[in-house]
Amino acid sequence: MENNSWTKTTCAYCGVGCGIEAKSNAQGGVDIRGDIAHPANYGKLCSKGLALGETVSHEGRLLHPSLEGQETNWSTALDHVAQQFSDIIAEHGPDAVAFYVSGQLLTEDYYVANKLMKGFIGSANIDTNSRLCMSSSVVGHKRAFGSDTVPICYEDLDHADMVVITGSNLAWCHPVLFQRLKAAKKLRPELFIVVIDPRKTDSSAIADLHLAIQPGSDVALFNGLLCHLVAEQKINPNYIDSYCEGFQDALKNAQQDCQDERDFLDRLTISKTLLTRFYKQFANTEKVITIYSQGVNQSSQGSDKVNSILNCHLATGRIGKAGMGPFSVTGQPNAMGGREVGGLANTLAAHMEFNNPEEHRLISDFWQSNTVAKAPGLQAIDLFDAMYDGKIKAVWIMATNPVVSLPNSNKIIAALQKCPLVVVSDCIKETATSKYASVLLPAQGWSEKSGTVTNSERRISRQRRLLPTPGEGKPDWWIISEVAKRMGFSRHFSYLHEGEIFNEYARMTTLGNENGKNRDLNLIGLTHLDAQGYSQLTPQQWPVTKLQKKIIHQRMFSDNVFFTPSKKAQFIAVTHQKPKGVCDNNHPFLLNSGRIRDQWHTMTRTGLSSRLSAHIAEPFVNIHPSDAQQQQLNNGDIAMLSNHYGKALARVVISTRIQPQQLFMPIHWNQSNAKLSSVCALIPAHKDSYSGQPEFKTTPVAIQKWPYQSEALLLSDEPLNVDAFAYWIKQKVSNGYLYRIAAQLPAQQLCVKLHNLLAKKSGKTLNYSRSDDHNTPLYRYAHIHNKQILGAYIASNNLQNQPLEWMQNLLDIRADHDVELSFVSGVVKGKLAAGKIICACKQVGENTIKSAIKDKQLKTVQAISDCTGAGTGCGSCLPDIQQLVADYSLSYSA
Repeated sequence: MENNSWTKTTCAYCGVGCGIEAKSNAQGGVDIRGDIAHPANYGKLCSKGLALGETVSHEGRLLHPSLEGQETNWSTALDHVAQQFSDIIAEHGPDAVAFYVSGQLLTEDYYVANKLMKGFIGSANIDTNSRLCMSSSVVGHKRAFGSDTVPICYEDLDHADMVVITGSNLAWCHPVLFQRLKAAKKLRPELFIVVIDPRKTDSSAIADLHLAIQPGSDVALFNGLLCHLVAEQKINPNYIDSYCEGFQDALKNAQQDCQDERDFLDRLTISKTLLTRFYKQFANTEKVITIYSQGVNQSSQGSDKVNSILNCHLATGRIGKAGMGPFSVTGQPNAMGGREVGGLANTLAAHMEFNNPEEHRLISDFWQSNTVAKAPGLQAIDLFDAMYDGKIKAVWIMATNPVVSLPNSNKIIAALQKCPLVVVSDCIKETATSKYASVLLPAQGWSEKSGTVTNSERRISRQRRLLPTPGEGKPDWWIISEVAKRMGFSRHFSYLHEGEIFNEYARMTTLGNENGKNRDLNLIGLTHLDAQGYSQLTPQQWPVTKLQKKIIHQRMFSDNVFFTPSKKAQFIAVTHQKPKGVCDNNHPFLLNSGRIRDQWHTMTRTGLSSRLSAHIAEPFVNIHPSDAQQQQLNNGDIAMLSNHYGKALARVVISTRIQPQQLFMPIHWNQSNAKLSSVCALIPAHKDSYSGQPEFKTTPVAIQKWPYQSEALLLSDEPLNVDAFAYWIKQKVSNGYLYRIAAQLPAQQLCVKLHNLLAKKSGKTLNYSRSDDHNTPLYRYAHIHNKQILGAYIASNNLQNQPLEWMQNLLDIRADHDVELSFVSGVVKGKLAAGKIICACKQVGENTIKSAIKDKQLKTVQAISDCTGAGTGCGSCLPDIQQLVADYSLSYSA
């Protein structure tokens, strides 16, 4: 049913926490637009946010509980989970069970999960996938500030005179913040932007300076900066003496890192000229923000990297004031909310800690429990290691996909196979993890759940229900509470709705903290919300001393008071250490991993959108031209990456944006949508000794060409089982699926197998073969029924030089005589001729942009945007458009 009113809610993706307005439409989906009143984005959305409405289908949903592969009812499933957990605890103790949760959970879900495990089961074995992205920042914040506090506001980006982006491809991973920064640069060209990244990413498009440092050398870089600040007398001695401790020890370590200039520069692998320019610019600019993310955190020295950055801001007193400060941007929509309620195994709850007996007493009294865990639990990698060793005998995995996202994925699979009880609650039925579950519990997804999330600037926003839940899906907090009741804890988990949970959580933040002076997290201003107040809650930035009836922007530490015992900030003495992953003769390449523009995490949501799948449809590996030549690799080849831990297949993309001896591969593809393309199969479980965060960015590998004899594009209006092929990728297209297949058998034999997959489809067939200009056979086959293509394939020895992007649209158009001719001839027109999608927001293809450049002699990005609409959505595609202008405007005008 169509709903004419717009509901304010929050985006499901990254930690920017963009406000969204949504309403249901006549097609059963959701229309999406940015919320112009929300301070996170003021109406702007990225390509992923704009496509959210395309991902709320019931396709692939987990609709009913199941037990050992058999569908069952809720009562039976919940009884089984509660009884099994209770029996294991009774026999082996509370530390024999574990929860592994997610930044996809809402704060209310997180709170109930943490309460059950730490408060009543009595173990701290609850950890979150935020361990994989933000735990090093948590450690860095706590060591320096005494609390896990992000001090700045997004508004500070508008006031900064220098922004350092390190370990973050902000343009692709946090596009709305990047566009805000880009707008500030356009308004104030003197705003100096530095990008520190081994790769030249799209974030470099607005940079005044790009430092392609050696992966893992961040501590050395910022220790060098600290030494430069001291040498040039650019530190703030009054601030250091009055509000900080530990400066001399930190400086001594920093000086050890850079006492030999030649060795120092060799470690960084950048020139002295570039380095000096960065150091001088930082030294001479008061309003500096340092943005950092996974490139800093995901390291065996991630915590020290964070503190090396914080040391420089503390040394200059550049914190707690407008336009300056360190800024950790979170990766998930509620990673912050999970950190707040205690979702990490080494924290207790509401920013209270295990090592504080008084805080433990306050929580025990508040929860009315004498079994509150007294010591930290197992962190993610250790938790699954304990499962592998037989110590963890029951695990409940909520809203996450550890088989894909944790390092050494083959060991994760083995651990799950060994575990006697694996419970998975998710909204998607078939994930790489769910296949190892003995119990599946259907949870609500985005657009169905209701609760709160906290974004990277500490702003709490409501996520609201938009659509009814398909099947028997339930809120995560309800599922957890029902298990808790069956385990004997009914009185403590009898919530009627999520607003009651939020109220309890808000009250917990005030324990021993009524004045907000003892801990940073304080929501006393939200403790008196009734059901209506909670339902209508507008964005609130903590600390919330009173209900914020209008949007405010408050930064932390403006009073120069911190949450350490001395109330002073702490310098942390750190020294550069090499990554634990070291290349050798057998594994000479250093593999980096990360996100791409239009996908997110393991693609269980973004993979449902045809427009998001169109920009980059296949897993790839970036390699420098000199390395590609040495390894005899060409663009479009399939490469095998391998090491002691596993192997992965990916298309070769040769690029000068990556340094020699380095590789880059995206994280998104996995067993559900590809064969042998999970990057985590290669990544060892090296971790930071303080934070437990894995080292995802520096994995030694070998790379070589993976030979194949034939390949095909296979199109179908329904999912197909293609697992028999040696290489396959599944891509969502409008009204169906497009499979990219490579095989180690001749093209004609491949066609036989493809034909068999489509044989059951009704209607007439087109069956055509011809040879191309190089005398290579090209096979085309299609099933057409009632002017609609139901299935088709194009196969040959090699398709990499064939312009076949139009195959993505075949199921979306009427298959009249002209379309049939296009399919047979390969000469396409109209919608089929748009080419590879460049702009996902406006669905503008490469050929459309090329035509505008050629036919209308357009030579600027702005002119192309005005003509085609490309780049007028989120703006993430503008660097691609700029590259097309550079590549084609001169050739077309010549």
